[in-house]
Amino acid sequence: MTSTLLSSLDSDALKIGLVLLLALLLGLERKEPAPADSYRLKDVRASALLGLLGYGMAALNPNQPIAIALGLIAIAGLLLLTYWQRVSRVPERDVTIDISTDISTDISEVMASLATYLIGALVYGGLYWIASAIVVVSLLSLGLKSTLEGLTQPFKERDILTLGQFLLLLLLLPVLPNQPYGPFQLNPFKVWLVVVAVSTLSYLSFLLQQKVKGSNGVLLIAVLGGIYSSTVTTVALAKQSTRDFRPQAYAGAILMASGVMYIRLAVLVYVFNAPLGKPLLLPFGLLAIAALGSGLLWAKQEKNIAEDAAALAPEETAKNPLALKAAFLFALLFVGILILTHYVVQYGGQGGVYGLAAILGVTDVDPFILSMTQSAGRSTPIQTAAIAILIAAASNNVVKGFYAIGFGDRLMGRQSLGLLVGLALMGLVPCWFLAG
Repeated sequence: MTSTLLSSLDSDALKIGLVLLLALLLGLERKEPAPADSYRLKDVRASALLGLLGYGMAALNPNQPIAIALGLIAIAGLLLLTYWQRVSRVPERDVTIDISTDISTDISEVMASLATYLIGALVYGGLYWIASAIVVVSLLSLGLKSTLEGLTQPFKERDILTLGQFLLLLLLLPVLPNQPYGPFQLNPFKVWLVVVAVSTLSYLSFLLQQKVKGSNGVLLIAVLGGIYSSTVTTVALAKQSTRDFRPQAYAGAILMASGVMYIRLAVLVYVFNAPLGKPLLLPFGLLAIAALGSGLLWAKQEKNIAEDAAALAPEETAKNPLALKAAFLFALLFVGILILTHYVVQYGGQGGVYGLAAILGVTDVDPFILSMTQSAGRSTPIQTAAIAILIAAASNNVVKGFYAIGFGDRLMGRQSLGLLVGLALMGLVPCWFLAG
């Protein structure tokens, strides 16, 4: 009996010690003196007492969480009462100003006081990790107040809307059924997963472009734009070249954007169909290295390219990639191409798939290439799907060369067309090895 009592005392002593340690950490962070009429419990002693109060309430009522909740409500009421008493002593003309200031600056202190009370109850219940996490997050949020507030300054209404749209895309994913339907075996979950994956890459590129906007040159914009869409980046760079006559710089940047496209496609293909991605990793890797290296060398021949600091106009390079209309349109396009590919494989055979790849490469290659990841190994042989992807990417490169001529400076356009046709021909070489 004595040993049991000593064991219980040791356990409680350790828990109380932990409560005091965690509570004192919060109290030390808030140790600056408070005004005489302050309603805040903002010193080390108050923090220690709050933590012990929470522990005591939990110990008195171990199986009744409502008692802990009532204690929390009582403390919140005490804070509200003292705050009301303070406001009632302020002249009427200053009340509005004081309330506004207190709400904006002191609400975090009130929440920290309530959190200190909860720490005691959590430690008594053995939830040490949660109690420690609350303290750590509270210390960071209170200690980095000015830093955290500064992070919100660059964000505009459009940025918040874009983030909301991205989160909505993610929230739709778990509610979709993960099973095939209909004669084409369409899986709603996998279809939307493709949309989410492409949107995630686009969103990361969008954020990076916003971060470097106005402080870096066309080469960095080309690399970041290639993650989003090499076709859109090509058009944007071509338009910019008409206002900034440096043909080699822009032609090299366009080639680099297409090199990044191969990296992006390799990641997407491998993620959604690893057996299809394996034979494409080496060709895509070599093509990416060749395009990035050649594009950089070509661009460096332009004088002062390293010193360029004129980033592209925001409306041309950093359009919102997560508009819900665009996401749903991509999903419909993906499903449509998946169905079209099914019929082409069934009635056109291998030659029909290759012809379809060349035609669809004229537009956005993502829907076709990702549709190949869904059909490869089932209705389409892995080898055929891999060659079709290489053909689609090569076709897209040639089309981007003509976009460069149509939207950009003539000299830059001719250089871009030559470089991209060369990349397209290199991209077709692996087809010979895969076919053999």
